[in-house]
Amino acid sequence: MHELYPRLYGTSPPRLPPAPLPIEFIPVRILRGSNEFTTLVLLSASADQPLITLWTAAYSPSCRGLAPLVQDIIENEGINEIEKGVAFAEVEVDAPYMAGVGEEYFINETPTLLAFSRQEAQLQTKVTSVDLIKDREFLKLWIQNEAKRGGAGGAGGGTAWFLKGIFGMGWK
Repeated sequence: MHELYPRLYGTSPPRLPPAPLPIEFIPVRILRGSNEFTTLVLLSASADQPLITLWTAAYSPSCRGLAPLVQDIIENEGINEIEKGVAFAEVEVDAPYMAGVGEEYFINETPTLLAFSRQEAQLQTKVTSVDLIKDREFLKLWIQNEAKRGGAGGAGGGTAWFLKGIFGMGWK
């Protein structure tokens, strides 16, 4: 009879569900679907951790080799020791399942670096210059500034943020 009814009181502590993985353990990969992208933005927001995105296109020769550079700076330059660090993802803007996502964040050229903080695209600090993205010192400072934001937002746009996105007037 006692096997039909579970014990309400036991001597062992209750089992807790496993904790979700911290975002730094999520493997870096190329995002090719809007659902993957949305999930990663939500995960970074729930961890109060900025998300650095590198928007690339498969057809663009200037995009090749940039993701390993960004990832190397994040992993080996002490960026993840600032506040809660940053998460990183490469977003392939021309993938079939990414239709409309690039336009939503005013990605009008590739490569583009865009940070997200609290699910908010930091349009005022967007970088579209290939020369700046390839400059290791600039890239390190840019990532450090985004990491210091620590999920606090603040550069999502001002009174004319939409004009900057439309005309590509981020970091040139």
